[in-house]
Amino acid sequence: MKKIRGVWLTTAASNVLSSKANIVEAMKLLADTGFNTVFPVVWNNGYTLYPSAALKKNFGIEILPAFKGRDILAEVIEAATPLKLEVIPWFEYGFAAAYKNNGGHIIEKKPEWEGKDKKQQRLIKNDIVWMNSLDPEVQNFVLNLFLEVAKNYQIAGVQGDDRLPAMPSEGGYDNKTKVLYRNQFGEDPPLDFKNPPWLQWRANILNDFLAKLYREVKKINPNLIVSMSPSSYPFGFNEYLQDVPTWINRQIVDFIHPQLYTQGLDAYKGFVDNVVDRFQQKNLSKISPGILIRSGNYQITPDTLWESIRHNRRSGIRGEILFFFEGLKANNQALANFLKSKNYANLVYLQYGNIGSDVQELQQKLKDKGYKVGKTDGNFGSLTKLAVEKFQKDNLLEPDGVFGPESYAKLIANKL
Repeated sequence: MKKIRGVWLTTAASNVLSSKANIVEAMKLLADTGFNTVFPVVWNNGYTLYPSAALKKNFGIEILPAFKGRDILAEVIEAATPLKLEVIPWFEYGFAAAYKNNGGHIIEKKPEWEGKDKKQQRLIKNDIVWMNSLDPEVQNFVLNLFLEVAKNYQIAGVQGDDRLPAMPSEGGYDNKTKVLYRNQFGEDPPLDFKNPPWLQWRANILNDFLAKLYREVKKINPNLIVSMSPSSYPFGFNEYLQDVPTWINRQIVDFIHPQLYTQGLDAYKGFVDNVVDRFQQKNLSKISPGILIRSGNYQITPDTLWESIRHNRRSGIRGEILFFFEGLKANNQALANFLKSKNYANLVYLQYGNIGSDVQELQQKLKDKGYKVGKTDGNFGSLTKLAVEKFQKDNLLEPDGVFGPESYAKLIANKL
């Protein structure tokens, strides 16, 4: 029943990456709690957390100075692999140059890479200074960061987020982009940066970038996952040009982890319901939302987290990623201990109408045991439901046709 149960590792408000010992301890905690995937940050505030040839070529620096002499990504992989934790490097900053600091060393060295708003001012949103995401030179630089990691490390995939592919919708008024637009339409771009065709035109450029990234990563290794963690749609489209429906329709992403960050259970359920309404059932197996468990003084309660996860499963969503690791360690690892006590790794809900590889796996296992499931095509139809009901009767369970935690426990016990 493969699904992503993941956690993001950050440099902000966390010391998990400050030493190899901390990394080893963290990987043991994650594996013991029931997670199967870790997402360590590797691109943050203009620096990589691994020795980068692309960064050194362009800026004369190969890694975040605080980590000089180390390779954080390699250390995470070394600690995670024996515990069967998959590693997907997280390019947190994407097309963003820096937090405040006038764009940092990126814009200082490459001022021509700076994004521009309609007043020709530096492109800044929520104190983040942005590169020009539509510039081919900027795109090639960031693409090379992804590709060197894909080539040089034993990883399960790569991940962009709410800053890749993305750009504040206030941007796109640099001279290069204006010339490109003028050549196509014979006029300057609209000054209304929320003009729908203008939003879509810029989003299409970013869609094409993601398509290229997807192709190039798959050339290196077709088994590598291309994962994106965008802002929730349609907010992410209107504010950051993140056209998630097109990514899925063009099949240029393998997994989507929308950042459904909120501090209330009802609000989270509303976000999830919106996701389910927007995406076809066949695509829900690609969705594993981001859940906020810690931010500033906020710490999610165990019950709120558990009900959020249960709502995911009952909605047809098979996994999630938690932001961020320190939330599991807080209060003497209260959250981690709670998830372990709940047997988090085996929380499964598959039911009529679900589609995905996990359904296909269930069908095959039931078929191998002699149950008539119909086609093993990953579509939980009426015959699969009948097979599940018979399996439940045979194992003295309520025959409701929903393959939940109790049914899964019996499946494991019977070694189907």
